[in-house]
Formats: sequence, C-alpha cells, structure tokens
Amino acid sequence: MYQTPSLGRSDDSAVDSSSVPGTPSDMSMFAQAYSIPADSMDMGALPERVGTPQPSRHHIALPDILHPETASSVPIRTICCIGAGYVGGPTAAVIALHNPHIRVVVVDRDQRRIDAWKSRHLPIHEPGLEDVVRIARDGAAETRRRGDSPTRHTMDAARQPNLFFSTACIETIEVADMCLISVNTPTKTRGVGAGRATDMAALEGACRDIAMHAKAGCILVEKSTVPCKTGQLIKDIMEAHRPGVVFPVLSNPEFLSEGTAIRDLMQPDRVVIGCESTISGHRAAAALANLYAAWVPRSRIAPIGIWSSELCKLAANAMLAQRISSINSISAICERTDADVGEIAKSIGLDPRIGPQFLKAGLGFGGSCFRKDIASLTYLAESLGLPEVAAYWQQVLTMNDFQRDRFAGHVIATLNNSLRGKKVAILGYAFKKNTGDARESPALDVIRILLEEGPKSITIYDPLCSEADIKRELSVLERDYAVSMPDGPVEVVPDPYAACGNSNAVLILTDWDMFKNGKPVTQSSKPVTIAETYDGATPTDVLHLTPRIERVTINKPPTPPRTPKLSPLAPELNTRLLPEPPCPADCVVCRSSSSAGMSVETDTTTPIDWAHISKTVREPRWVFDGRGVLDARAMVGMGFRLETLGRASMY
Repeated sequence: MYQTPSLGRSDDSAVDSSSVPGTPSDMSMFAQAYSIPADSMDMGALPERVGTPQPSRHHIALPDILHPETASSVPIRTICCIGAGYVGGPTAAVIALHNPHIRVVVVDRDQRRIDAWKSRHLPIHEPGLEDVVRIARDGAAETRRRGDSPTRHTMDAARQPNLFFSTACIETIEVADMCLISVNTPTKTRGVGAGRATDMAALEGACRDIAMHAKAGCILVEKSTVPCKTGQLIKDIMEAHRPGVVFPVLSNPEFLSEGTAIRDLMQPDRVVIGCESTISGHRAAAALANLYAAWVPRSRIAPIGIWSSELCKLAANAMLAQRISSINSISAICERTDADVGEIAKSIGLDPRIGPQFLKAGLGFGGSCFRKDIASLTYLAESLGLPEVAAYWQQVLTMNDFQRDRFAGHVIATLNNSLRGKKVAILGYAFKKNTGDARESPALDVIRILLEEGPKSITIYDPLCSEADIKRELSVLERDYAVSMPDGPVEVVPDPYAACGNSNAVLILTDWDMFKNGKPVTQSSKPVTIAETYDGATPTDVLHLTPRIERVTINKPPTPPRTPKLSPLAPELNTRLLPEPPCPADCVVCRSSSSAGMSVETDTTTPIDWAHISKTVREPRWVFDGRGVLDARAMVGMGFRLETLGRASMY
C-alpha cells in the first residue's frame, strides 16, 4: 500500500511519533529547514535527512487514495478558494464546472477584483475562461434538444449556479468542507532572505483565519507555490490556535501556463496530490482526488508524499527554466561562430531524450513563477547547508540576466553607442504571447538599460497589456529620474504603427504571432467542441467552442485588456445561458469601448504590415528580433537591417 509522510501528531496517525523529526519549542521545523541562513545555523542540530519521512515502526494498511469509496466518510459540499488571482480563479471555475453539486466560493479581500469576477469583464485573460465562468457562475436554463430521430427530444435540465465570488472571507471559511489556499507568495523584498526567500505573510494570514474559524476536519489544500516543509508550518499554526483539532493538510501544486491555463486544467498531464501518512490524510486526499476524477482520468492523478509534492513544483519550474538558459547560452556561442541557434535547437530537439520543448532562444524567461521559484530553491539549498546546489541553480538566473543585458548592449552598440536624440520602438511587453500579464517581463530589464543612454523616446506597444499595468511595472525604475511621459521618455501607445513611426530602431520583445512576417494564421470554420479539444469526462453539451474574433479597439485598447475571444459558446447553447450580469453605468471597460472611435475586427495572430513600417522608420531601418519570429530574407528584401538573437550579424 502507498505510504506518505506524516506531518506530526494526529488522532489516527499510522506513524510512531518518535519516528518523526521533532520540533524544538522555540522554532518550527519549517524555520529550521528554510528560514535561517546556512551561515547562522547549527548544522549539528539538524536531522541527517531533513524533510525525508522516517520509517514507521508500526505499519498498518492505509486506504487507497485513488479508490472512489475511500472518501465516502468525507463529504465535500462547500469549497472555499482563498485568493482570486491567476491560480485561484481559473482553478475554482473548472472545479465548479465539473462538480455542479458542490458550492465553490472564491474569496478575496480585494473588492475590485471580486467585482470584476462577478461582471462580464473578468480580471484574468485566458482563452476559454469566460466560457467556463459563465456556465458555472450564471447557470443554464432548461432546454429541449433534438434526439436521434426527428420525433424524439431530450430535455436538458436547468443548471443552477455553483460558482460564487465574495469578500466575506470569514463567513465562507466557517461553512467550508475544504479550503484551497491560492494566495500570492512573492519573493521577499526586505529582511532576511530578501530577493530569494518566499514571502509567506499572505499564506500565514490565510491559515490563521482558517484555524480560528473553520469547522473541525476542514481539509486544507496548498495551491500556492511554497517552499518544502510548508505543510509543517501550516500544522504548527493550526495546532497553536486549535490544539487537538485535526485539520488534514494536502499539497496540490498547480502546473498552469499563462495563455493555456484552461487547457492545462481541462487536460492535465498529471494531478499531484501530496498528503500525510495517516488515515485522515489519505481520506482527505481521496476526497480531493474524487473532485478531479469528475473530468480527469484517475490514471493521471498522482498521490505522493507531501514534502515531495511541495518540492516538485519548484523542481519542475527550475528544470524548465534551466532548458531556456541552456539554449540561450548556446545562442551566444552561435553569434560568434556563424552557427544558427534555431537550427541547433531543431536538431537536438529531435533527440527523444531531449525533446523540442523550451528550446526556443530568446530574451529568457519572465513572468511571476520561474525566477521566483528558482530564487526560492537556491535559498532553500543554502538553508540546508548545500551551497553547491544553490550555486548551480543560481547560474540559471545569472544566464537569464546575461541574455537580456547582452541583447540591450548590442542594440546600443549598433546605434553607435548612444541613444541621445533617438527613438526606440518596442513591440511587445508581456513576458510571453497570449497573456496580458506584465509582471517580471524581460522588457523591463531591456528598457532599464536603454534608459541609461538617455533616449529621446521609447514607445511601447502590446496588444493585451494595459497601459496602467505597464506603467506600474516601469515605476520601479523611477529612482533618479522620471520614466513615463510627460516627464519621462517612455510612452505606451495603442497602435503598432504609431509606435514604429519615425523610430531609429524597432525591438521585438514578445513573440506575438502578429509580429511575424509570415502568412496569417487561418482559423477553421468547423465548430470545435470541448470533446475534440480536451480529453477526460467533459460532456460535449457543456461547452461548444467556435472560432470567432472579438471586437477589440486598435487605436484605444480597453482597460483592463481583453484576450481576443477565439472560443465563445456555440449559438445553440446561448438559449440555455442565463443573462450575464449587467455592468454598472460607470463601467470603465464599457465606457472606453464605446468612446474609442473606429474599431476593427482583429486578433493577435493577424500579422502587422512590415512593408508599411519600412516606409515610416528611419534609415538604416534597424530591427532587433529578441524572439526569433522574423524571416531574415523577407525583412532584408523590404529594406530592413535585421539583427536576431542566436545568429551572427550580417553587418
């Protein structure tokens, strides 16, 4: 039978307490293993195998986590998801979609964010998310559907809403059978471990609220990315506020990629559930497994130890980031040897032991995960007395920074080592395509270096990132001088042609399809259903996805930005949908859309007209491709001088 580690004392523990690493009275095991720098630790006081479950003296059969009946005594009627961000919102929506008998409530203290989730203008921009939210949040009416023959009809029962959003955190926790903790865990900016350690303040606060208000037996599920041994921290908090009360703690890390989050949730390659080796722990894990089994095959649900579950998310992101830094290091060699990094990536990607994923040379990784998780991993290694391990993973971050610095330095050197009186156009600010997330973008580091040369202006265009989000990210650069207009040189514009006009250089910093100079991506006219798109037990009559282009404004994008809608509900399902909640009279999004002037139907896959841009930029028409999206021969044919990362300069 599968065995998992125990977090500590429990009413039905299958592990003798003497076999579990002890917790000093003045410091939790979490603090020993993570929070204290290695140079100030008494390494002799640490167990020989920190974080590794010790063998149990008494082995008893624990219930099978993947058996549906294991959780028969653990009914789940209400789920509270704490945190309405990029993880909590989409995850809760998909769980609610596939479990209509369960009430799912997403809570957050940010009233504006909750209001956005309740409206028709969601705060998260993911393809397919609006469809999922609309079904689960608004419900569907009863309707008659034609059967196999013209005389037979099937009645589709009405679906009641079971997804709710609220700021009533305490009231929701009080009635919840399961709490998903999806709060932000950023990198600390001050104090011990600043710049590397994980800031656990929000998670600790959520756990205290649960400890003080949740009913006994409520299952706690870690969804946030946390350092190893966080489960012990949670147990310590619960024991401090509710001694003797059992609260099973599970680890269920998310493996979502922005831009494909709904696809990742609908069709996961694995669902990792970490639990403690107790009867209550296994039953709690089985209850969570049953929720996922509503649409995920049980063969893809992986029960593992809680420490392994917590660490596997950090390890997975570190491995992916390592591949990016590895191919970027090769790109630097290619530029000195006339080799082509694209050809190299293609050839080594054909090796089945390596594969083609994450071998695209560029400006390096960005976003809110990779850098944060590797920094957390290096700090964890140092805290455990493993400086060599920390140095190994630190080099992944060093190479990432080197790639951005090298690219920006090459731009400056090509423009005669001076940007005085010159305009630089930047196409793309988001850290990757198909997302409006401006956090931790490589563009920020490139702009920082360019600003040091005193350019006349830097104009930024991105199809989804809002002007407010970009300016908020750029505000960290405002130390000695202003950055954004009117006092600074940086301006965010809603039109790529306005951004490039009269510029001395054009920089491509995001791999949006619209920046490619190839043929436009064609959309099939055949309706695509969820069953054709996603695996699992998704009923085909829940969501029908039909390619369609949403109206977006080219000369004044709405705020917040909206992902082009490529998968709305099919017309026959519209009759089942209940009306969307009306927007208030002062809705910013509606007001900006109605007063934007001329709008055209467009999406992020329609290529821009590079031939037109070639007539508006200044000679010698420099273009610096930081993402490898442009065809060199075509660009040179239009009169551009193209410099591409990973390829030797032609000039």
